Amino acid sequence: MSAEDIALEDQAELSLRPRTLAEFVGQAQAKEHLAIVLEAARRRNQPADHLLFAGPPGLGKTSLATIVAAEMGAGLRVTSGPTLERSGDLASLLNGLNEGDVLFIDEIHRLPRQVEEVLYSAMEDFQLDIMLGKGPTARSIRLELPRFTMVGATTRSGLISGPLYARFGHVARLDYYTAADLCSIVERAATILGVTIDGAGAAEIARRSRGTPRVANRLLRRVRDYAEVRGNGVIDFQAARDGLSVFDVDDLGLDRVDRAILSALCNRGGDPIGLSTLAIMVGEAPDTVEEVYEPFLIQMGFLRRTPRGRVATQAAWQHMGVDLPDTARSLLEALDEDRQDASRTLFD
Repeated sequence: MSAEDIALEDQAELSLRPRTLAEFVGQAQAKEHLAIVLEAARRRNQPADHLLFAGPPGLGKTSLATIVAAEMGAGLRVTSGPTLERSGDLASLLNGLNEGDVLFIDEIHRLPRQVEEVLYSAMEDFQLDIMLGKGPTARSIRLELPRFTMVGATTRSGLISGPLYARFGHVARLDYYTAADLCSIVERAATILGVTIDGAGAAEIARRSRGTPRVANRLLRRVRDYAEVRGNGVIDFQAARDGLSVFDVDDLGLDRVDRAILSALCNRGGDPIGLSTLAIMVGEAPDTVEEVYEPFLIQMGFLRRTPRGRVATQAAWQHMGVDLPDTARSLLEALDEDRQDASRTLFD
């Protein structure tokens, strides 16, 4: 492959993100609400209200932030919560915005408290308070900011403080995608990448994509590699199935780490395991286990969170091909009884 071909392929990889709301597949309710918010802002000739996108990783929060800027014809500045360590970092960023710009902060729940407090007046009053000097000679000055749109993305909206959460004019919760939507995403990505794929091949990749477009695009690229090296370059059902098997993605979309989590839970006889211990057992950071892997396993009905730790469900034991011991069965039955008692108490 020539250098020119490689450059074209890299450009194609970057272009997989949708650029307009019309190109964005899935999340029908969130799209409808966002379209109304943006159209209303355009008609008033004003920047859009501040927006918060919440949901598991890979569902399109960053893509939507880019789309907001494109739909409003505005500039886009991108940063993340952990990057803004000091209030001065945020002040410098805000002071460099132009009228109508979109400021996107990914992982906004990880903003330090002192940085978050600077955001309050910036989002609500479009003003920035800066302290000059130290000690008795210190003084505060207030700078006027251009009207801008703040877009935040979070995988853990519960960690966002109440004052910051209340300053967002619209909050959109993104859910996992259906297989049909993911199939459309795979077919669109294949067209952009110049990959020949049939409906059955796209459906097989979509079915194992954990309800997540980012995973779907990643699996498509790996199956494309497999088809080019081991096949004829065409992705049909068999090529998709064989390629995913080679890259260790099982029939339900679970990868090596997913199975390691379930194996760790089952190998302990069904006893609850704390998050930190579980993370050490599978060789991942606790945040990664909690934010990336657990949501899918819970959605699939393979894992339950309890006050004592994580527990594998009966479906998980069956998927791992291990008999459910009596102790684990008793624990799951007790958890079900506790849930039913809590539900009755709530509605009595």
